[in-house]
Amino acid sequence: MNDTAKEFVDRLSSTKTKADFEKNHSYFKVNTADNKILGVRYATNFKLAKEFMKMDLKEVEKLLDNSFYEVRLGAVGIMDYQARDKKTTEQQRKALFDLYVRKHDRINNWDLVDRSAPYVVGGYLNNKPRKILYKLAKSKNLWERRTAIVSTYFFIRQDDLADTFKIAELLVTDKEEMIHMAVGSWIREAGKRDPRLLLAFLDKYSTKMPRLMLRYAIEKLSKAQKEKYLAK
Repeated sequence: MNDTAKEFVDRLSSTKTKADFEKNHSYFKVNTADNKILGVRYATNFKLAKEFMKMDLKEVEKLLDNSFYEVRLGAVGIMDYQARDKKTTEQQRKALFDLYVRKHDRINNWDLVDRSAPYVVGGYLNNKPRKILYKLAKSKNLWERRTAIVSTYFFIRQDDLADTFKIAELLVTDKEEMIHMAVGSWIREAGKRDPRLLLAFLDKYSTKMPRLMLRYAIEKLSKAQKEKYLAK
């Protein structure tokens, strides 16, 4: 197969439907002239991304520069598959990470971040300094802040929970709902690994947290614990 950006876009475009065009409008939160909807199902997109997972990153970058949301979704899908592949070298992982950070302005929706940040960013930083996550957490860009917390999912899976809660502290009073949901979800997942850390965080911050963030965070707690924190 000729794994080029053009071939991917041509294949992807051939699967678009009017129904999926309407549906995808509800997923994509940034509608401008440079952010257009094609109308392709998620499952179709990621199936095709898997076929193209060997694509050279120069071609992947062309996909990230595409104005269609689903094409960029395919790009991060390819990046995610490459980052998950055990055969991917450390040099290739660095190249994936560098591309993600350099082109973050094109990774501009919740699902683009959530699909790729855990393995492309978190996976690369697993055994490295994580200062960049704290820089992203303080960014004015909503999606960069979401990357900061979502990337820690890889660490959570290794029972490495400190950065999840430290970054959550930086974002605990964020004004954006997309951050409220992400922070609540990720500290909940970290809390499954160590409930004491979650409860300590909630004891300290539950009165400052937006209601939506709190509800996501306490989702797996007992009824009595939920009532305790909601009452605060």
